[in-house]
Amino acid sequence: MGEAPSSSIPAHGETAMSHVGVIGLGIMGLAYARNLINAGFEVIGTDIEQSRLDQLEALGGHPVQSAGAVGDGSDVVLVALASVAAFSDMLSGEGGLLGASRPGLVVIEMGTLPLDTKVEALESLAQGGTDLLDAPVSGTGLQAESAEIVVYASGAPAALSKARPIFDAIAKATFDLGAFGNGSKMKFVANLLVSIHNLATAEAFTLGMKSGLAPEQILQVISAGVGSSKIFEIRGPMIVDDDYPAAAKLQMFLKDIDIIGNHARSLGVPTPLLDASLPLYRDAVERGLGELDAAALARLLEGRANLDR
Repeated sequence: MGEAPSSSIPAHGETAMSHVGVIGLGIMGLAYARNLINAGFEVIGTDIEQSRLDQLEALGGHPVQSAGAVGDGSDVVLVALASVAAFSDMLSGEGGLLGASRPGLVVIEMGTLPLDTKVEALESLAQGGTDLLDAPVSGTGLQAESAEIVVYASGAPAALSKARPIFDAIAKATFDLGAFGNGSKMKFVANLLVSIHNLATAEAFTLGMKSGLAPEQILQVISAGVGSSKIFEIRGPMIVDDDYPAAAKLQMFLKDIDIIGNHARSLGVPTPLLDASLPLYRDAVERGLGELDAAALARLLEGRANLDR
């Protein structure tokens, strides 16, 4: 990641503010860092991309070069990584967080990962006295920026109590769901709905526009009635503008759908709508739409419908 940034990290005891670490400074992680800094926390962060470290420093945070360095300088660490591979490397790779595991440290895993991956991390960190919370969030990057996400927290009550002020700074609501793993289970339910609603929103707009209705009119009228959804109202304006800045990348849903589907199958639960959505997400990614917001499913369906607007 290049040379270590020059900004120094205040030592524990230099300030009454808690030291919070953020590992992964993508769309979500950088939003967490910004809101924590604005709330008065000292924020230490790391990422594999130097540009993201530079952004953290510009916000007033303290970039470091490894997850272990984040753990060494923090009371609580938020982890915002997109894949099992990235999470595993962060934990046990060179300079990993396991090397900083110590009594009293609380680590909060905030992503959508297979539950067994999080349970293994819980057990590994516990050997060094570190508590892990399973606390994925509901909300897009835009909602994270405005601290309007919802946290699905689960794990040890003492760790959750320590993390509560941090959640209050980055979210509009936090639910204590009890035993470790319940946060992920609730997130699977939420993202099953989001995945389906993304596609339903794109499908509805495509039908309306091919029928001759203006997209602005579709958004206004449907948002006022029972056919609407939070996703329709979040992603509808992007479809109206045919502009898809990534609040939640379309390709991310391929990973989430796979995780949710595996979990459902392990319980013997059928997921016919989720299963039906998967080929369309895959097709959209193969057509180069993966880095766009999930609302870009509309472009896929518009193409299939020979809709030229």
